[in-house]
Amino acid sequence: MEFLSSIGGWSGWATGYYLIVPFLFVLTIVIFFHELGHFLVARWCGIRVEVFSIGFGRELIGFTDRQGTRWKLASIPLGGYVKFLGDENAASVPDRQAVARMSETERRQSFYHKPIAQRAAVVAAGPIANFVLAILIFAGIAMWYGKQETAPRVDEVIPNSAAAEAGFRPGDLVTAIDGKPIENFSDMQRVVATSAGQRLQFRVERDGKQTDFYATPKLTEEKGVFGGVRQIGVLGVKRSLSAGDIKIEKVGPVAALKLGFQESWAIVEGTFKYLARLAAGRESASQIGGPAGIWLMSSEAARLGFDVLMRWAAAISVSIGLLNLFPIPLLDGGHLLFYGLEAIRGRPLSDRAQEVGFRIGFAIVLMLMIFATYNDVWRVIDLVHKFLS
Repeated sequence: MEFLSSIGGWSGWATGYYLIVPFLFVLTIVIFFHELGHFLVARWCGIRVEVFSIGFGRELIGFTDRQGTRWKLASIPLGGYVKFLGDENAASVPDRQAVARMSETERRQSFYHKPIAQRAAVVAAGPIANFVLAILIFAGIAMWYGKQETAPRVDEVIPNSAAAEAGFRPGDLVTAIDGKPIENFSDMQRVVATSAGQRLQFRVERDGKQTDFYATPKLTEEKGVFGGVRQIGVLGVKRSLSAGDIKIEKVGPVAALKLGFQESWAIVEGTFKYLARLAAGRESASQIGGPAGIWLMSSEAARLGFDVLMRWAAAISVSIGLLNLFPIPLLDGGHLLFYGLEAIRGRPLSDRAQEVGFRIGFAIVLMLMIFATYNDVWRVIDLVHKFLS
């Protein structure tokens, strides 16, 4: 592990800290809030919660509360679960025999005997809690550090770029793209990065006059810090770093929450755009990552500062919340799909149909995990090679 001690001047205990603590910190808060969402709504609906676990495997520490719920920290910190009365396992697959033997009192506390609306609320509460957590983190950062804005002013135009071909000049101030107002340079970057090959209309202020330019961001492959290639649109301009174009504004609670929602939504929107480009063959699947990718990015984020680490935690929270809403059996979205079908049919799917669904979901999740792990292995190899060469 000698190469790790050279990263950013890491040495000794600091190396171990940056490699372990940030990863556990990010996963723990994201998983805890996800499961807390399930837990709180379940308790509100009168459902008995038998286990609240952070991690899987052997219990390390834990306690039992007055309501009979076992709260525990387990040895494998790669997830968590809430086990309700009548669950067979951590995936909330019902134990049919146990459900059939329940007394009337137990039925009133059983998840599987609750109305569809309550079951759906309990399941949806986990992903919703992830979105709420992300919004609060982004809002808290905005209130504590203020909102930094860099004016979308062009400082330099790269020769032979899309901007140069369109007629951009240093000093141009971009005010809108395709009719949507642009307030800072990061807004412009976000639009351009996700619009490779698309003709965009730029409203530009030059010498006090408004002028329209049309430019098509060029598709460019960019290698991430920890490996993996992403394809983004590039306009070919550099931002102005003059004092007058960089401002830090204080943000109040209401404005901060609005910013938190906007940043969270930008991640959701970016994810769907990425998936659309991936399906169309215009994006690389190498960006898909798993636990090792989160570990590497958490370590780097912590080295850059606590605010960067918290932004990364918020981004992971949004991603986990969104992933869990996908209609894949075994995930929360799969359960919601089953409840939707139950509401339409007027009765639950047969045990056989649900079992087949869970097996299909397990196979899909397993394949995604294998593929993500494959990408993560290459990221680690690239990292080792980078710091040994």
